[in-house]
Order: sequence, then C-alpha cells, then structure tokens
Amino acid sequence: METLLVDEELVGIAWFLIDGDNPPNTGVAGNSDNELAEEFTLTTRFHVGSITKALLATGVLRLATSGELDLDAPIERYLPDLAVDNRWQNESPVTVRHLLDHTAGLDDARLWQIFSENAHPNTPLMDAFPVHADGLPIRSEPGRQFSYSNTGYALLGLIIEAVTGERYETYLNTNLLAPLSLEKSTFSFTTQSGDNRDPTLAWGHLDDGSRYEAAAVFLRPAGQFTTTVNDMATFALFLTSDGRIDGEVFIDESLMNARGHPTGTRASDAGLVSGYALGLGRRDRHGVVSYCHGGNIVGFSAMLCVFPEERKAYFYSVNTDSETADYGRIQSLLIDSLSVESTTEPPTRDMASDIAEWHGFYVFGPNRFAMFEYLDTVFGHVRITEESGSLAMSSLQQEARMLRPLGGYIFSANDRTTQSHVFHRDEDDAYLLSDGFQTFRKVPAIYLFAHWASVLLGLGGLIWFVVAGLISLIQSPRTFLQNPITPAFAAIILLPLPVPFFMTQSFMALGDLTIASGLLAVVTALLPIGMALTFFRTLRRKERGVLASAHPIMALFVIQWCVVLAAGGLLPLQLWV
Repeated sequence: METLLVDEELVGIAWFLIDGDNPPNTGVAGNSDNELAEEFTLTTRFHVGSITKALLATGVLRLATSGELDLDAPIERYLPDLAVDNRWQNESPVTVRHLLDHTAGLDDARLWQIFSENAHPNTPLMDAFPVHADGLPIRSEPGRQFSYSNTGYALLGLIIEAVTGERYETYLNTNLLAPLSLEKSTFSFTTQSGDNRDPTLAWGHLDDGSRYEAAAVFLRPAGQFTTTVNDMATFALFLTSDGRIDGEVFIDESLMNARGHPTGTRASDAGLVSGYALGLGRRDRHGVVSYCHGGNIVGFSAMLCVFPEERKAYFYSVNTDSETADYGRIQSLLIDSLSVESTTEPPTRDMASDIAEWHGFYVFGPNRFAMFEYLDTVFGHVRITEESGSLAMSSLQQEARMLRPLGGYIFSANDRTTQSHVFHRDEDDAYLLSDGFQTFRKVPAIYLFAHWASVLLGLGGLIWFVVAGLISLIQSPRTFLQNPITPAFAAIILLPLPVPFFMTQSFMALGDLTIASGLLAVVTALLPIGMALTFFRTLRRKERGVLASAHPIMALFVIQWCVVLAAGGLLPLQLWV
C-alpha cells in the first residue's frame, strides 16, 4: 500500500479485509494531513461520499422491517406536498423502492445542489429541490431502468423525517448506527475546522496535494457520512449476515438477500443479473463478482465490497480525490489478498439470429445529468458493430469493448467475467442496450450526423470570425468598429471573460450566481446577438468578393448552433439553475 500511494501520488489510505469468522484485518498508510505530515491511524475518521447511500438504505430497510414504512408505497404517501411531474403516474407512480434502486426516473442533480456555498449543515432538506411549474420531472418510467440519482436519496432523507418526525441524521445516528455498534460514525456534518470541526477527521486532498476542507451540500443524505475503518468493518460484517443483531431481527432476511439483485427493470426482465438494488450494486471486476458501493466526494475516494456467500469483504478510503490515480490497483491488491474465488466464465453461445437489427448508434436514454444531455448525446454516444463473431462497442471516449455472446441477446464484455450487457426492446419498440447501470437507446445515424454537422459548422463559423476579425483589426484599426463583422468578433472575444473570475472563486461556488457565472450567462447570451447583427449588417452593405459574401453564411452557421444549444438548455449557460 505504501508503494502504491507513492506510485499513484495519493496522500493516505485506510483499509480492511474480512475473511470469514476471522477478526477484520485493518490497516493504514500515509498521512491524514499532507501539510502537517500527520499519519493516518486506525482511529482517524474520514468521509466516504456515496457509500453513505448503502448506510442510509439500511436505515430505510430498518423502517420497513419494523412496519413503519412500505417500500412499495408511492412517495406521495409520505411527501404529499412534493409535486412530481410523472406522465406514467396512473400505472407507475414513484415508490420508495424506486428511490432505493435508482429507478425512479429522476435527474441525478443540478450543479447548485452539489456545488454551492449557500448550503449549510442545517438547511432544510426541502430546500434541495428546485421549484418546477409542473413538479419534479420524471424522465423515464419509474421502476423500469436504472439511472443513478443523488436527488432520489435526498428524497429518502425527507421520507425518513416524515415517518419518524426527526431529522434524518438524528434518527439514523440513534436507531441505526447505535444498534450496529458504529460508535465512531455519524450522519451529522463534520469538517476539519470551524463550528463542526472534528479533530480526528482526515483532511481531503486534491490532485496537487493541497488540502480541501469538507463543505455542506444541499443533497446531504446522498453523501454525508463520517466514519472509521473499524466501524466500516463492523458494517461490512453486518452486510454478510442474515440481518440479525444479538439474535433479534434488525433487517428482514429477505431484504438483506435482495440487496444488489435488481428486479422489475427491463434489463432484469430480459435476463441480465447485473444492476443495483436496495443500496448495493453487483460489481464484476478483477475476475470476481461482489456487491459494492463506491464513494467519491471532494477530497476523498472510497469503495466497499462484500462477498456474502464467502463472508468476505474489503474496503478502502483514500483522502485524495485524484483524476489520474488508478484506484483499480487498490481494489485488485485487496481482492488478491482476500484470495476470493475467481468467477468461472460462461461459455460462448450463439447470439440471436436478428441481432443485426441492434447494430448502429446509441445515445444515453436518459443520461445521468439532465442539464448535460446535449453534450452526452454528441460526445457520449456508442456504436455497435459485429466483429469476428462478437459485437464491438466503440465510443469517442474509450477504446472499443468486445461483447462476447452468451446466448440470445445477452453478452459479456471483454473486461468482465460474467454477463454484462443485454439488448432488449421497450414498450414503444425502441432498441435498447443496458449493462444494468446505464441504458442506451438506438438512434438513426442521421440523427448523430446532424448533431456533428451542427457542431462542426458552428465551430467553423467561430474560427472564421476570429481570423477575419484579427485580419481586419490589423489592416484597418481605425474603421474596425464600422466593419460589419465586428459584432460577431466581439461576441467571440468576450467568451473567455468569465475565466479569471472563475479562477479566483471557490469551485464550491460553481452552482451559485456569482460574478463569474453571471458573466458566463451574459457572454453566452451575447453570442447569437453578435452573430445576428453581423448577419444583417453584411446583407445591408452588400460587399463584393468571395470572403465578404461568406460572412452572412458563417454567421448563420454559428446561429444554427446557438439555436441547438439553446434547445439543449446550454445557451445562455446558467450554472445556477
């Protein structure tokens, strides 16, 4: 581990291994504070990000076991004042189970719900939800496909408060953590300085090794939890149990056994076993299958995995939020140390005779963050082609993955050992591809080609006016303001104006209305205006020459792209909405 920390430029780490009835094997390495060179210890506390969801889900399952909450009840029973825009309401209302399984069809989050200096530890949870004229948008039929949502788990925090009459942190600290003997853990907000300072809390660190102080967020039930390596080992032991504490049922055994086993989704109905349920996901990595939850929060990265049948588990928390580190090396090292039995690869079988119908281009259906749907469509699409008896899944962002046929419409990716993908149809006869955690929808090639043509034409127009504007400014500086291309040139030159303001503000203000974000909205709004002015001015002047006659065409190229960006909610770019 010490060697790995150096290789991957990480600050510190805590981990454990659980092997059957043996006592947990815990360990630490590196520093909890890079600046003061304070070492990580077994009593050092840390944040675990979204692993919080596995614990909060356990609290919800406790309420279900005690009969205080019905997992299959519509959320309106517990949150009658929450408006929901669900066009499937009559046949498929959003239930508590859908929130637990990330199948409610909710957006993941808006920038301001995660990155905002306006959030405080005592901000009411209802303040985390934007006001919509028609209610909280439901983007896909509830229960039918997985789409990760921090918003959904924040709603679970609200439901806990509605059922118990207490703050969710208070209730879970008393009725979940105490019975599980997680004595050094808390759902309450902790940070490294100020009013909520915890002197035993490790500092988070960024890529450059600088310290980062934990900040409050609006969606705190989805990622606010502080713990120690020994407490996490205790929780993992409970996850491998039958749900009893001292012989008494704490969580119903059927619910314990259902964790990580999705049901009711189109993918699971089509035979795929991969997916997420009740706070855990089935993870096929490094030649083994486990039930896991990862967690990333600014300054920390963590992973918890259990192997219930073998009563084994591993966990680590690194107090470095790195964009370049290979955390898979940590997981591989821990799995090797546990000597987990490798998964046997299923034999190759014939794929469906009509699989060619699924060849083509796919986009996210839906994508994770609604505000970035356009960007995910343009840059996140995949292509399915047949190659040497397998299917190739290629994209712009990563190397092609080979999908080995396991019979019919089920396949196994070359970096997996068991079934990982399934092709299926929905009620509207759309062609879908799912790995249990993402769903792609087939689109006509012309749909993507049109998007890319729009991007290329728009970029071409921008480059044209930058070059033409610079030439004009150099050749005729005195008459530049009268030049018809000046509005377009000025609109482009203004685009970088917010950058220095973003550089001087905290990235936790990214979702707030600040000088930087306000300027960004203004300059992006000015872009189509500048292009329109140039278009009409060039038409009125009727200048001769090939270059001059190209100006209105180039302006139209940029304007059409602006229209597309506006339709995608990216123009003007308002980060605070």
